[in-house]
Amino acid sequence: MAAAGAAGQEKQLAPTLLSFFIYNPKLGPKEGEEEKKILFYHPNEVEKNEKIRNVGLCEAIVQFTRTFSPTKPAKSLHTQKNRQFFHEPEENFWMVMVVRNPIIEKHKDGKPVYEYQEEELLDKVYSSVLQQCYSMYKLFNGTFLRAMEDGGVKVLKERLEKFFHRYLQTLHLQSCDLLDVFCGISFFPLDKMTYLKIQSFINRMEESLNIVKYTAFLYNDQLIWSGLEQDDMRILYKYLTTSLFPRHMEPELAGRDSPIRAEMPGNLQHYGRFLTGPLNLNDPETKCRFPKIFVNTDDTYEELHLIVYKAMSAAVCFMIDASIPPTLEFCRKLDSIVGPQLTVLASDICEQYNINKRISGAEKEPQFKFIYFNHMNLAEKSTIHMRKTPSVSLASVHPDLMKILGDINSDFSRVDEDEEIIVKAMSDYWVVGKKSDQRELYVILNQKNVNLIEVNEEVKKLCATQFNNIFFLD
Repeated sequence: MAAAGAAGQEKQLAPTLLSFFIYNPKLGPKEGEEEKKILFYHPNEVEKNEKIRNVGLCEAIVQFTRTFSPTKPAKSLHTQKNRQFFHEPEENFWMVMVVRNPIIEKHKDGKPVYEYQEEELLDKVYSSVLQQCYSMYKLFNGTFLRAMEDGGVKVLKERLEKFFHRYLQTLHLQSCDLLDVFCGISFFPLDKMTYLKIQSFINRMEESLNIVKYTAFLYNDQLIWSGLEQDDMRILYKYLTTSLFPRHMEPELAGRDSPIRAEMPGNLQHYGRFLTGPLNLNDPETKCRFPKIFVNTDDTYEELHLIVYKAMSAAVCFMIDASIPPTLEFCRKLDSIVGPQLTVLASDICEQYNINKRISGAEKEPQFKFIYFNHMNLAEKSTIHMRKTPSVSLASVHPDLMKILGDINSDFSRVDEDEEIIVKAMSDYWVVGKKSDQRELYVILNQKNVNLIEVNEEVKKLCATQFNNIFFLD
């Protein structure tokens, strides 16, 4: 860094989104009709000819690479200044995301000099972010093809504009990492009795509110139970934990979300409230509008209303068929049945959780940090990430270490066999990756003067304490 000091202050500029567009080459096949291919383009201010040129270039790259690999077209293109990511979620519908490489800004003779960090971005991470953009769009709008069937290109363009205009502002490209590749679900640890209480509660609710098709139950932003298919639940979980719940975060003093209120009918007192839907159940004019979601889009293609109801730290999602409009009467019934029972259940879970915490002892800051992911049930656990804001989890370790984790993950995805990789990183850090029977574990150790054998022993200890019921190959 001495040279940098002499040359002036260095400044790191994080990766940023340069452009994001969606096109279909079949929509403007003739010369002069190129603009018809473009279904969405961000930023919109870009001049028309430049949009056409950029889309044409991507089309050419995809076609060119198809000659070498007909079944697996291009996923990304690396250039000095940026990286382009391609994704074809539906036949002939292409999504492209262009991310500027991170930059180191130096000053030489009083002038800024930019050095582009060409190898910093991990393809797998940003390709996953692009795939999630489609999954999130599909959750709230259904497939591109369905929009075309509903009203042609015009309807699709309107839906894309409405959704992505807001969604792209929520992408935190500078803090994307291995967790974006997994897009997993954090499960809440529970004892058998409490789990059975929740199961019984869900069964009772589905019986009382007979139009409910699917239910999901969360506590402390962690999933406990879900009736949805895994792939639908993982994207709904991402929406709930990074968008809906943070928007409704209020000062939760003493575990209370909202003041106890005299509820109608019967003056039952509880903490329940709707996170989606009516704001005031006592107002006869209140609107009962709920967001619509689309699930099982590959076969039955179901359109549902998403009702999210919360009491203290417990949240329950009820999904009902979109053809049945929820009335104010239904919402009042749901509130009177679910509210009191969910309040009691939330207290039970909290109590049980605190008892278990006392038994297991206070958690000390461990010498190692880890990320665990199970491909079979999408379970994810990380002691590396800290909640910096309600919607963003940031890694608490150096970006270079996170990059090593990403590189190990890329190596794992190239082979089907179980394997283990140990890396000696800078200044006393060791990074260990274990892949065993569809489970992956990544450990970062910070210990002075240890050798490979001792590192291996430490990881074995971690597996014994944190994952004693999970079989890892030695």
